[in-house]
Amino acid sequence: MKIEEAIVYVIAERNGGMTTEQIAEAINAQKLHVRKDGKPVTSKQVYAVICKFQGMFSKEGGRIMLMI
Repeated sequence: MKIEEAIVYVIAERNGGMTTEQIAEAINAQKLHVRKDGKPVTSKQVYAVICKFQGMFSKEGGRIMLMI
């Protein structure tokens, strides 16, 4: 699964806002996305994806939420 799909999945599953650290931990725990180098997803990587797809996510109070 692509990382943006994994982010949507974990936020929707939680049904509420999450921090980038919580999102990265959930993706790694469930093995929803595996990086090409085999390393775990980082919160910085999650943040970069959220900034790239601004129409899908909103940031409020340090939490990331779905806009869709």
